Amino acid sequence: MERPVVSVVMPAYNSEKTIGVAIDSVILQSFVHWELLIIVDPSKDSTIEIIKNYHDERIRLISNDRRLGIAESRNLGVREARGEWIAFLDSDDAWKAEKLEKQVAATDQSDLLFTGSAFMDENNKRINYELHVPAQVNYTDLLKQNIISCSSVLVKKTRIMMHPMPNVKDITEDYATWLSILRDIPYAVGIDEPLLIYRYSSSSDSSNKIKMVKKNWNTFKLLKVPGIQAIASLMSYGLRSLKKYRRLKGTQK
Repeated sequence: MERPVVSVVMPAYNSEKTIGVAIDSVILQSFVHWELLIIVDPSKDSTIEIIKNYHDERIRLISNDRRLGIAESRNLGVREARGEWIAFLDSDDAWKAEKLEKQVAATDQSDLLFTGSAFMDENNKRINYELHVPAQVNYTDLLKQNIISCSSVLVKKTRIMMHPMPNVKDITEDYATWLSILRDIPYAVGIDEPLLIYRYSSSSDSSNKIKMVKKNWNTFKLLKVPGIQAIASLMSYGLRSLKKYRRLKGTQK
């Protein structure tokens, strides 16, 4: 197999209910020069069996012999990747078919790219809400709100190798990485199209606003963000997240 341009890194753990949708969305990409690395923590369901049913030489299964967690599994995938660019896709999310094609076409603009998002529920039903993103985001912008969804990211491998996801308890590991990268580069490029389909669950971490505020605060402490700037950023995050949550909940009534 020729060397891929993009390596898709997908951590998985007890993902039998959703991983098929995620894998299918990679296989259906209009951009075909990819490999998919699925890094599976020891699971009690049929996650491994589902993956093995796919007979595509671009899919690589990595089975962890112990529970690494999402940050270390992503880092392992990055280290094993053969592509120049890394895309992340969680095993409960999905992409639109043109996601990689549109991002690869913009890789001359930045080492870090992301997209807007559509949403689906636990039963794969689409939610009538879209998250729009700006054309560019710099470090200061991102402190105010983490507008970069991990499953929407395309990042240069050499860049993320310098900023692996920290395996630290009670932080937002991907947010820490995007902030670290944006200390090195002028901005990340956003494509304002819902190319990611994010699975929204009312019981997920991202829907627990108090927990997320604490995680963001710990993330700022890890990155040594000055106190006044960190407090202002948390206030901005809280207001914007509440607005987004109300819109999402309103579409589900």
